[in-house]
Amino acid sequence: MGTLPRRKDIPPWVRVPEDLKDPEVFQVQTRLLEAMFGPDGSRIPYIEQVSKAMLELKVLESSDLTEVVVYGNYLYKLRTKWMLQSMAERQRLRQERGMLKLAEAMNALELGPSMK
Repeated sequence: MGTLPRRKDIPPWVRVPEDLKDPEVFQVQTRLLEAMFGPDGSRIPYIEQVSKAMLELKVLESSDLTEVVVYGNYLYKLRTKWMLQSMAERQRLRQERGMLKLAEAMNALELGPSMK
């Protein structure tokens, strides 16, 4: 990735320019973002502080995916990427289980004995 991020509030633990080169990049389903980062990304500053990394989110056009870009020291950005991917997978599985339970409940309502 040739360009540096446009963000103005680079956290003090991120060294410029060396930590801004070669970020870790992965994609997350956009519907999982609020569960991961809170409403309007309110948990992002906390996650950045704890992980000692800097995050940027880029919504991909014509897709239900968002690109997560992680900047920082090599080990911190790898650890942060792993943590966020694990959080995304956990949220995806939780939502999937919830949909299965909803489908089971709807089937139970349709198949149950009628109350005439």
